[in-house]
Amino acid sequence: MDLFKDILRLVRWSNLLFLAALVWVMEKWVAVPVLDAVAFGEQLPWYMLVLLIVATVLIAAGGYVINDYFDVKIDRINRPDELVVTRSISKATAMQLSLCLSGIGLGAGIGVAVLLRSWALGMIFVLVPGLLWFYSSSYKRLFMVGNLTIALLAALPPIVVALANIAQLELRFASLLPYTTLPHDLFAWLGGFALFAFLLTWMREIVKDMQDQAGDRELECHSMPIVWGERGTKVFITALVIVTLGLIGYLWWSVLPFPHSWHHLSTRYIVFGVVVPLLCSLWLLWAATIPSDYKSCQQIIKLTMLLGMLYSFVLTKTPLL
Repeated sequence: MDLFKDILRLVRWSNLLFLAALVWVMEKWVAVPVLDAVAFGEQLPWYMLVLLIVATVLIAAGGYVINDYFDVKIDRINRPDELVVTRSISKATAMQLSLCLSGIGLGAGIGVAVLLRSWALGMIFVLVPGLLWFYSSSYKRLFMVGNLTIALLAALPPIVVALANIAQLELRFASLLPYTTLPHDLFAWLGGFALFAFLLTWMREIVKDMQDQAGDRELECHSMPIVWGERGTKVFITALVIVTLGLIGYLWWSVLPFPHSWHHLSTRYIVFGVVVPLLCSLWLLWAATIPSDYKSCQQIIKLTMLLGMLYSFVLTKTPLL
């Protein structure tokens, strides 16, 4: 039982549940309403959606395991109580588990790409395990490269859903697509969520580096807090928050098909579900002085990302096109 719990902790089971839910929500609550708005209806059969979720979740799980495999020395300093590899699972077993999870995930991803005849989708599933390997072994120790890599990977689930739906549309309605903006609309709506995931993940990864400075310094990592110092890093994160808030304001005023009224659910959700938590995370960031403070800031950013993704439920209250 203890070993099972350690394996669940190793693969970050809560993050995997979030990923699975994210792919499902992006399909059912963003892609399908966009398709319904022009009477095309849901395109992906249930088994293709399952394959997308399995591929996304298992490749991510393999990435988490290989990350802990390479991070044993750092984790002994930064979070000794959470150490799994070398304590209850050997490094050899961790390597085998990572390869197994990534391999099954890759197989599922290539399977759905073949069914949809999508080279773009197939290339994503081929490249991501390699990116996760190089991130864990070297990229994360480079200035900004590691943070950007994880942020880009976090933005992929909505993009994968968009590519899968467009590939299915091309198979079924190739002659009609030139006369519709549907591919553009799918990319626009799902790309908006992808951009939000990218920015929030980038913030969270930098805050995580601030929390993990002790171990990172020991192993000579070139994270932003080590290169720029805490104040310079906080200023950079503040700039990211300002950019994110500016994009949210643009989205609310120029893009969303809702009335620009305080009484509308969309406005209140954006304010209390996204803007207020973001500002709270910023306040926690500037007040932070010890690792536990930065962990709290991380958790608020993660919650904001979850609430931002759940905004898709609000979008279904009115036609998207």
